[in-house]
Order: sequence, then C-alpha cells, then structure tokens
Amino acid sequence: MALGVESGLSWPGSHGGYRKQEGQRQRGQGKPTWGLPRAKKRLLWVKEYLEGLVPMGICPTDTRPLLGDNFTGGLRHWARPEVLTCTSWRAPIIWDGIFDPHEAEQEARRQNLTIGLTVFAVGRYLEKYLEHFLESAEQHFMVGQSVVYYVFTDRPEAVPYIALGQGRLLRVEPVLRESRWQDVSMARMHTLHEALGGPLGQEADYVFCLDVDQHFTGNFGPEALSDLVAQLHAWHYRWPRWLLPYERDKRSAAALGLGEGDFYYHAAVFGGSVAALRKLTAHCALGQQRDRERGIEALWHDESHLNKFFWLYKPTKLLSPEFCWDQKIGWKPEIHCPRLLWEPKEYALVRN
Repeated sequence: MALGVESGLSWPGSHGGYRKQEGQRQRGQGKPTWGLPRAKKRLLWVKEYLEGLVPMGICPTDTRPLLGDNFTGGLRHWARPEVLTCTSWRAPIIWDGIFDPHEAEQEARRQNLTIGLTVFAVGRYLEKYLEHFLESAEQHFMVGQSVVYYVFTDRPEAVPYIALGQGRLLRVEPVLRESRWQDVSMARMHTLHEALGGPLGQEADYVFCLDVDQHFTGNFGPEALSDLVAQLHAWHYRWPRWLLPYERDKRSAAALGLGEGDFYYHAAVFGGSVAALRKLTAHCALGQQRDRERGIEALWHDESHLNKFFWLYKPTKLLSPEFCWDQKIGWKPEIHCPRLLWEPKEYALVRN
C-alpha cells in the first residue's frame, strides 16, 4: 500500500497539518483525516517501518572530493555512511559529523560576513512563538558572527525585548495582517523580495528565512551558508519521488509532473546570497500572482512554489532534516543533533 495515496491519507506539509486527497481543496485545517487514535498510531507505525526500508543512497566516491566549499572544507562523507551526503548535481547535503564547525566559523569571520535572519510573526503567532524563537536564536544561530534579525509583524509595538549579543541587531518591519492565514503565508515571498532589494539586502551578505513556530536547540552555524540553500523536509526525506506532495494541478504555476522533482523541500527554512534569494522570491511571488489570476491556490501555498523553483534552479547546498526536525516523528537513528525543532502546531489558537 502506498501511504498517503491509496489509503486516502496524507502527512504534514509545513503549514497545513493533515488533509484529505483530491476532491477536498480546503487546506490546513490541522485535523487528522482518520477517526480513531488507535488507527492513527497503527498507520504511523506502518509508515515509519516502511520508511526504514527505503535506502537513502550513497554519494559516489568520485564525486566526494568536489563537494567542499569555503565554509565546510573537505567533507567527511565516510563519517555518515548510512545517509545520502550529496545530490546528483554535486551539491552537498549537510549532516552532523561530516564537517568541521570550527573551520566554518573561522571562514565566516575571515570574510567579515553579516548574516540576516528573517521571520514573520503576524497575529497570535507573535505572542505564542516569537520570544522563544529569538531567545533560542541568540543561543544557537550563527554564534560569534554578525547577525541582523528582521521581524515582520503587524504589531511592531508588541515585539518583545531580547538582550542581543555583540554585533547582533534586531529590526522590526511592519506588515499588513491578512484576513486568511494562507494569505499571510503567500504574501511572505513578495515582502521578502522587497526587503532584499532594500536595507536587508544592503546590510546582509547571506540571509536565512525561517518560520516562527520553531526554536533552535543546537548550533546552526556558517556550515549552512551557500549561494542557494534548501532544507529537506523532515516528514518526506525518505519518500520516493512519486509520493512527494508536490502541486499536481497543471493549472498552477507551481505544478510538477510525475517525473519531475528531486527532493521535497521545507519552506520553514531556506536561505542563500541576497542575489539568489531575490531570484527565488521573485519567482515564487510571480507564480502566486498567476495562480490568483486563475482563481487557484497551490496545495502547500508558498512551499509548493518553492519546490518548483528548486526543481528549475538547483540549490547549491541542502540541509539534512537534523537542521529542522519534528519530534512527533519519533526517534530516528540518522538524526544525531537537531538544530531546530518544530513547536506544537496549535492551529485552533493561532489561526482564528
């Protein structure tokens, strides 16, 4: 049985919880589509068992010497033989243990980089998640580096005070509150594109764009830096391509055919150089605009358009699920040191 297809069930995307398959186009209600807790537990157990049987692949030996960059140096692929550490287009997949964090930190300081971190805290997401997000970022995000936080919110006066370390700044940018949470999610790409073309793009060399309903638990350092960075989705990194929740409606600008797509990427974390992110956000914002003109919405909103972009323009570095993990998945032997953990998805509270 193909989980999520023949069974009529699906698993979480980044913004919407669980949903039924085609024929029920309301996204993100955050409620399971099955009935009894016992049935849910049984299906999750079967899913985890079957996922464990799916091989992740091995990075070819002749490709490995080509994968290092200034931040990671030569990667230690031999340290993680149980996971895939590169892509078919020779981009590294960063797992704990395959890089030297001290080398990455020294290189970032040598280049005198400023790293931006953007986050949207609109409506009840602000009081529920923002303070913990920022406090944990001060402990774990690019420690020892110059960092500028950009908080986009509809209530600038409610942004909590956070004691910042030396060389770290926080800027608050006002945004309008949309009537639907889906519109907040989809407006992000347009807002980011404008910010990257303004002060944010002028003061940062690299930028990471994160969701607010998560918190840092481990070092998220310069080893993650590259021109275009994508995050493997914690729920889908072992799935075969034909099961991945891409947009399949051919009318949508985000649509991918059955033979298209490489991995499924999580919109909760993406990053890169200012120029690369300007291109990414322009592509996604334009695709969303075209969909609105056609009266349709992509399945997972901005995440669907992000996955289309990364299919057309390959990321230069991928972050393993260790960089953004959901504890609801349970223990996995390949997850050694989570950097970010999802917060509980209390949709009834924050989306009403």
